[in-house]
Amino acid sequence: MKLSTVIIFCSLILGISSQNWGTFLREAGQGAKDMWRAYSDMREANYKGADKYFHARGNYDAAQRGPGGAWIAEKLSNARENSQRVTDLFKYGDSGHGVEDSRADQIANEHGRSGKDPNDFRPAGLPDKY
Repeated sequence: MKLSTVIIFCSLILGISSQNWGTFLREAGQGAKDMWRAYSDMREANYKGADKYFHARGNYDAAQRGPGGAWIAEKLSNARENSQRVTDLFKYGDSGHGVEDSRADQIANEHGRSGKDPNDFRPAGLPDKY
């Protein structure tokens, strides 16, 4: 009974019909992989000034999967930025440290999710591999 309540609630919240659940969940799974790939590439590249590009790219790639990808990209991006604010609070106190960077990250996230070119944030000299 609880599972059916959760499914009905989620379908109302997410705005998807039961026929589209499989598609939505597949898109969300693929979108999560896209986000992970962008994060892994960012860590591997370790390139100064490339953070916003990888934020935009991960969100763009995930959103291209469809509504499920866009949904998971938004949830993961928000979770990342909110967790960063909490860790910054413990590390730096209530100094506002990282607030502007978090805002800039969210702008890049939305830029990518909305279908705009992530290369708008690409820094000069970043290897073509990325």
